[in-house]
Amino acid sequence: MIAAIKPNGSNTRGLLAYLYGPGRHDEHLDPHIVAGFAMLGMPDPGRDENATLTDLARHLDEPVRLRNSEFGKKVTNHVWHCPVRAAPEDRQLSDAEWGEIAQRIVQAAGIAPDGDDLACRWIAVRHADDHIHILATTVREDGRRPKLHDSGVRVGDACREIEKEYGLRQLKKGDRTGTRRPTQAEMHKADRLGWEQTSREWLQDRIRAAIPHATSAEELIAYLEAGDILVKPRRGPSGDLLGYAVGRPGDLNNDGEQIYHPGGKIAPDLSLPKLKARLENSVPEEHPTARRNRSATPWDQATDALDTLHTGLGNDTHAQAHITALGELLEATAQKAPDNLRAELQGAATAFARAQRSQIRAEDRAAQTLRKAARDIAHTATGPDGGTLAALLAALVWAAIIATRWHEAKNHAHQTDAARQAVQHLQAAADDALAPALTELEHRQPRAQTRLVLANDVRAAVPDHATRILADSSWPALATVLADAEARGHKPHQLLKEAAAQRELTTARQPARVLITRIQHTSRNPAPNRRAEAARRRSTTGTPPFAQPRHPSHSPSPATPTGQQGPRRR
Repeated sequence: MIAAIKPNGSNTRGLLAYLYGPGRHDEHLDPHIVAGFAMLGMPDPGRDENATLTDLARHLDEPVRLRNSEFGKKVTNHVWHCPVRAAPEDRQLSDAEWGEIAQRIVQAAGIAPDGDDLACRWIAVRHADDHIHILATTVREDGRRPKLHDSGVRVGDACREIEKEYGLRQLKKGDRTGTRRPTQAEMHKADRLGWEQTSREWLQDRIRAAIPHATSAEELIAYLEAGDILVKPRRGPSGDLLGYAVGRPGDLNNDGEQIYHPGGKIAPDLSLPKLKARLENSVPEEHPTARRNRSATPWDQATDALDTLHTGLGNDTHAQAHITALGELLEATAQKAPDNLRAELQGAATAFARAQRSQIRAEDRAAQTLRKAARDIAHTATGPDGGTLAALLAALVWAAIIATRWHEAKNHAHQTDAARQAVQHLQAAADDALAPALTELEHRQPRAQTRLVLANDVRAAVPDHATRILADSSWPALATVLADAEARGHKPHQLLKEAAAQRELTTARQPARVLITRIQHTSRNPAPNRRAEAARRRSTTGTPPFAQPRHPSHSPSPATPTGQQGPRRR
């Protein structure tokens, strides 16, 4: 059940004319009052042919007129309007049930608290089977205004209780982080102009698509201005950016003027302060050991960044930051992916946008590595090869699953559902990306004797999952991957253990496929030479490779052969 409180109006008679009229598409049938304030005392225009809408409006507005005649400042925005609609699959409620529901809604909102004889005047009109409209005038009988702050939250909580008691479809409790639903006027306008999305939905998609391309709010504004969005920045006397609003070309008001929407009204996390917090944090300095990964593609680096995602979820503010950055990585990947995967990946990014924000404040500095990976992909001019993309998509699937579990543990119902939808899109894209590679790997699977040896490695490395892995239809392909890795100097047993540690296999649909992408990524380079790696470490710490230690305890042992050093103390 959805109760949508509308912005306050000033024309009681006009709203009554709509409620009792035929509707825009002749959809209003048998309009009549099902409930009202205790002292209504007026005949129903829907049941009494002698009753008029003007008389009813005058009766509802009486406290407003009395207040305006006594006080200098007149009340004009006094019409409170709240449609209450049941779900399409819900049973048809009777007039008496709708009347009880209306009574509970006005009590929760503060329009007519229980037991308050001086509350506001209100009525509930039913002109369809599945919904009612509550109309109230927001001046009490004693001339005071009702306390309506946070009325939407209280009304939403009341609807959740009503759903349980009346056996209706149960919706999830709101948390004030969702976007506003499109109004009927916005949807009708989009239909009239032939648009698939309302203006605010269209603008939200384009702002989110621009975020991975920017490192500051100024860059984001410039990127949007260079595209197909109309931007109206708000600046202070010093030229500093104080806010922004965006418009869709062709979205005009009745006077033919362009309509602009502030970023915070499009989505809560697209306000300028929140965008600045995400984009304008300093990037951490590169660690010396990261030099060996400079030759890796942005796609490989993104997979590496996702490998550490689970370690950043211990702290709630860090977890929220990583999940927000994960959404940016999804958006960047969707933009640069091959055409055959773009629709599923864009669906994943759109669904995950709802999971990017919660009431937990993000410590955005904690997710700079993941955010940098998204930015590098957005700026890369070359696409990934099949194996690299399959590894990244598999890592994204697991990252989205981790995000789903975190939101579920925090009782974030809307975010959990959004993350689950993203997982479904990502799994479909990952399967499509891996399919050509599986065919090629299966065609060159190793000999039977080699497969038996590799099967023993599986049983030794992951004994709890060995039966499922070896029974998986992708086991021959996994055997090929292990054989290729062994030829490059890697140990299959060690690779299997590392891959299983990165992604638990209990919930994997096809564990062999999960291991294929993980092992292909970790074994893409030949196994490092131990002596070369030791020399590289000495070079990064500034120690000459053959420098003699100064401390006596570090001198070579007499038993050490000529030309070799004894063990060093770190």
